[in-house]
Amino acid sequence: MSDLPVPPYNPKPSLKYASAIGLQAGAVGVFVSAIQNALGSHSNGAMGFITRTGGTIALFAGMGATFALTESIVANQRRKDDPLNGAAGACAAGFLAGIRARSIPMALGGCVVLGTTMGVFDYSGQLAGEPGITREERRRRFFKQPSPKSSVEAIE
Repeated sequence: MSDLPVPPYNPKPSLKYASAIGLQAGAVGVFVSAIQNALGSHSNGAMGFITRTGGTIALFAGMGATFALTESIVANQRRKDDPLNGAAGACAAGFLAGIRARSIPMALGGCVVLGTTMGVFDYSGQLAGEPGITREERRRRFFKQPSPKSSVEAIE
């Protein structure tokens, strides 16, 4: 394995995290719903983004909150910050999207696709990254360092 020390696990506040992510995802849902409303032909007017396509807002908020809550609960139970947490959260969110379509096969497919995608993305380090490591430190770890020469060898 790696010779880097494993940092101690800090528990995540599940409800605080889920509500914050749920609100952010709901804001994205409002934007998507407004776009759906603007591109559709109907007679509902500007309030159509709530009355006609408002389910999109609830779906986005629900998927965001479900992802965050599941991810933090799994992380707190396992006491690890690793890609499996994100994969479990994305699987739960994908399952929720399939249930909205009223299809168990779509729910299972959404779970597999979103869970796998998030797990691979998290594993590659793009989402989680390496907290506390600067670019210079990452560069130093990546490239080989010449062995330090003593002052006597340097003179000769």
